[in-house]
Amino acid sequence: MAMGCLCEELAGKDIDLSSVCIGDLWIFADLRPEEMEALARGALRKMYDRGRTIFMQGDAAKEMFLLKAGRVKLSKVMEDGTEITLDIRKAGDFLGENMLSEDIEYPVTAWCLEKTLLCGFDKNGFEQIVLEHPNIGLQVIRNLSNRINWLTTRMGSMSITNLEDRLYRVLSNVAREHGAKGSKGFVIQFPLTHEDLSFLVGAHRVSITRAMKSLRESGKIIQEGRTLTLPFENFQ
Repeated sequence: MAMGCLCEELAGKDIDLSSVCIGDLWIFADLRPEEMEALARGALRKMYDRGRTIFMQGDAAKEMFLLKAGRVKLSKVMEDGTEITLDIRKAGDFLGENMLSEDIEYPVTAWCLEKTLLCGFDKNGFEQIVLEHPNIGLQVIRNLSNRINWLTTRMGSMSITNLEDRLYRVLSNVAREHGAKGSKGFVIQFPLTHEDLSFLVGAHRVSITRAMKSLRESGKIIQEGRTLTLPFENFQ
């Protein structure tokens, strides 16, 4: 089923859309055709102009969405008022699956760097779809569980390597924006909780803890209390 048609209709001809559709995401794997159709019908599609915010740091995290078009900057305001850029998300990226498993606040603000189209669900709308199609909820739970196991139990696999790469990229961005040169590398007073990092890299907090441990053991980061050093020889 071509679920991108509604997004194409909204976007028009002037915006390049990602080929990834909401139904292609791992979180909705193995659903029945009629359930995929229900998701496509129930999905919210929103267009944002350049400079608009999608959500603000501290807002309740009540949405999950696919970036169908555009680019989004994720930034965080620190206790001293400094704003740091943590990541740039592009068309085809997915945000917010933590909405389903945890009652959290957005740890960052999402700014549109260009005209952006989102396709996804708010919490209430998704729960209504699940009430009408209970197997969707059951399958999403299975997919979330499988994802957590996939990321946490196969430390030597490519999945963990990819998670470490994403996490290290975020830490490198923090070092560039917020760090200072020390004797061993770029030093930051570690400003992010594991909950923050789980949102930014799209992984469970347990997976973040394991990935941080692996980065320490490989020498890519040196952590002493809340001080984090990225050695010069590994810095990206």
